[in-house]
Amino acid sequence: MNVITTEELLQKIDAGESVSVIDVRESDEVATGIIPGAQHIALGQVETSIAQIDKSVPHYIICKAGGRSAMACEILEEHGYNVTNVVGGMMDWEGELQF
Repeated sequence: MNVITTEELLQKIDAGESVSVIDVRESDEVATGIIPGAQHIALGQVETSIAQIDKSVPHYIICKAGGRSAMACEILEEHGYNVTNVVGGMMDWEGELQF
């Protein structure tokens, strides 16, 4: 499984790279702030939401600390997606938040 730190992801965003971030936390957690532009798909909805996820671009998967995003990465990798787990999750995120 590919991994990236929150700091590395923030550097990509700050450099203007086009990144697709998928936040797999629950709705009440996302209400406390989400990375601007991130797509919210709770872990329990990932498999049923596969059709909403663009297979042609790599995705960075994030949750609160990295556990649920690792599970989501496994599911998406099984379906042929290029995904990277954001280790440390939102607990380590120091970038902007959207509410």
